[in-house]
Amino acid sequence: MHRLIIFLLFTFFATSLYAEEKFRLGIIGTTTSHVPAFISLFHAADAGAPFDKFRVVAAYPGGVPDNPPSWDRVERYAGDAEKQGIKLYSTIEAMLPEVDGILLTSVDGRVHLEQAKPVIAAGMPMFIDKPMAACLADTLEIFRLAEEKKVPIFSASSLRFSSGFQKMRYEQPLGKILGADTRSPGDINEKHPDLFWYGIHGIETLFTLMGAGCQTVQRTQTDGTEFVVGVWDGGRIGTFRGMRTGKPDFGAFVFGEKGNGDAGGFDGYKPLVEEICKFFQSGKPPFDPQETIEIIAFMEAADVSKQLGGMQVSIAETINKAKNEVAIPVNVQVLPDGTLRLNGQTTELAKLSESLDALTAGKPNSRVKVILRAEKGAPHATVLGVCNNFGKAVLANYLYDR
Repeated sequence: MHRLIIFLLFTFFATSLYAEEKFRLGIIGTTTSHVPAFISLFHAADAGAPFDKFRVVAAYPGGVPDNPPSWDRVERYAGDAEKQGIKLYSTIEAMLPEVDGILLTSVDGRVHLEQAKPVIAAGMPMFIDKPMAACLADTLEIFRLAEEKKVPIFSASSLRFSSGFQKMRYEQPLGKILGADTRSPGDINEKHPDLFWYGIHGIETLFTLMGAGCQTVQRTQTDGTEFVVGVWDGGRIGTFRGMRTGKPDFGAFVFGEKGNGDAGGFDGYKPLVEEICKFFQSGKPPFDPQETIEIIAFMEAADVSKQLGGMQVSIAETINKAKNEVAIPVNVQVLPDGTLRLNGQTTELAKLSESLDALTAGKPNSRVKVILRAEKGAPHATVLGVCNNFGKAVLANYLYDR
């Protein structure tokens, strides 16, 4: 009996030690189908290396009220996570001491910078799901803050790590890539910059194949299609087709020195999550951050091209403008009785957009960024009314009591 007790105690402590050795992951934003997909890979009973070294233990639900694909799913995915023993937290700051690394998966990229700030301040490694942010200025600021604090971060679409695209890029079976045509679904979200919502998958595929070095962008948009042409250094040309009609899928065709051919399609989430595991273990991103910066610049330049009727837009000028953008932070608060406060002063909903737009008067290349807080019991209709009265301002984060 004495030996049996010793054996059981040893087994208990060995199991506890093994559990403690797991890398504890926290999720920010239970607003995308990527959340259950990622969790299932880490928590599968037969999960092998490298997934078995990790465990999702915490989540901050998040959610953006004026974006239905974000807001309408947050509670369902949060509830599913909670059923698997994942603890939910009302703030990011409260969750951080309980984890070793972060998966920032908020589907709406507008809030990524503000959600990333406390993680970087805590010195914690972080993967940011696509898009890295909803504008180039935010992307550059995330990288700047991370570099300043020496915090490892990276962002990618799952398409980047599909085997066919990786083979074309690094093994070059068709020789040096001279050009590529990529495609993906091109769904658009009215609250989100166009290509940042879904087109990023095909655009990340394009950069996976072509690498950095894109110089100019031109965009054509019709009801059913996005078509974007990029010119790379050396005169190489890459195109992206975003499809909203027909049978949208993922894929690419490559033009190489030795021949031309299909580059493959979507391999699922597993290759991406494997790279995320390697990243947390090594502290090194799997590719040069400059590619991420250019991907975001490509999409932002494409938006400008659309506004200019399809004119060619410089990537370098787009990046330079973003570097010099002036952010004007503003706090907007909705009280339980529906009262609205702007930077602590009571205001009226009808005057909100005018007040926000006035802040940029005489300040070229500036952008008002609103941190919106809904106190517990605040009318949701009022919150939505606020979101629809930002004028030229943009939503930078949404805070609320669950």
